[in-house]
Amino acid sequence: MKILITGGAGFIGTHLTRHLLQSGHSVTILDNFLPQVHAKNVGLASDVAGHARLVTGDVADAAVMRSALEGAECIVHLAAETGTGQSMYEVSRYERTNLAGTAVLYDLLAKMPGHKVERVVVASSRSIYGEGAYHCDEDGLVYPLSRESQEKQSGLFDPLCPVCGGECKSAPTPESAPLQPSSFYGLTKQVQEQTVLMFGQVLKIPSVALRYQNVYGPGQSLQNPYTGILAIFSNLARIGRTIQVFEDGMESRDFVYIEDVVKATAAAATQSLTGCHSVNIGSNERTSVLEVANQINDFYGGRSELKVTGAFREGDIRHGLADLTQAQALLKYQPRWRFAEGLRKFLEWANQSAPVTSGYEQSLMEMKERGLLRG
Repeated sequence: MKILITGGAGFIGTHLTRHLLQSGHSVTILDNFLPQVHAKNVGLASDVAGHARLVTGDVADAAVMRSALEGAECIVHLAAETGTGQSMYEVSRYERTNLAGTAVLYDLLAKMPGHKVERVVVASSRSIYGEGAYHCDEDGLVYPLSRESQEKQSGLFDPLCPVCGGECKSAPTPESAPLQPSSFYGLTKQVQEQTVLMFGQVLKIPSVALRYQNVYGPGQSLQNPYTGILAIFSNLARIGRTIQVFEDGMESRDFVYIEDVVKATAAAATQSLTGCHSVNIGSNERTSVLEVANQINDFYGGRSELKVTGAFREGDIRHGLADLTQAQALLKYQPRWRFAEGLRKFLEWANQSAPVTSGYEQSLMEMKERGLLRG
């Protein structure tokens, strides 16, 4: 197939490109090489350059997108701004890339009756769920709304049952969960996903929205301070700086290794699927942030002090874990990587480059100034 990957020079896109090229597909990459993600790098990875067609530019630029679409039979739409916290004060920037960029894509497809696009896969996000699913002994499966700042300031970090107000425990979140994002990033991903699936129905293009959990692995950005606690913690641990853990450290995430994500994405792009679908992609494993910090610190010799601060960011969720029933049925997806193994691979790779910490401190200051980091 001839496959266009928007945002294809990024972390997921580069790994996916390698996989697709090895499988005999033809790949075009559209990327604007945003400095926040790519630093000074404005080219493809050495093993990809020369094997994939590169279109440099903005997804919201119609002329650039039209050029990238030439001959495409499948589109994997990865291009997006991705910082949950940053999205709460860089609102127009996130709207332009995540929403306007997707609108430009479908504006062109709707006006190109001779296009060859047979499939669209969009990178959605677990952030569209907000807090996601919980189980209450009284009321069964429930979906709490975003946590109140007053409760978190009092040290009450776990959501309460929205029906009875009692305690509830985090549960795997299915695709049928209500969409109630707690950040503007999450809202843009919700609208982006719904745009892709709606136009998939209207234009008769089979489409898949992959609701990625927390993707990690070798090759992810180590200098982007707005995403990726593994990168942030590893940078601090390597130089023995204090690692600050928000809330009480018991907040947890579903960390899914890049190799599993690539296989799921390639399957969505190349398997014979009909209709339009939303699919969770995760690891079947939940890991607390404090456990992450301890494992990273231990790997680098335990030189950092771990400080559980009680501080919290507006827009963050408490727990995350995906129900993978749909992924297994539709894509035959089964995650292969356990977190401990994947983390070791990531940390070995990260140790090959110098740590970067200045941007992280700046990001915290920006959030404090805007009232989005409290406690």
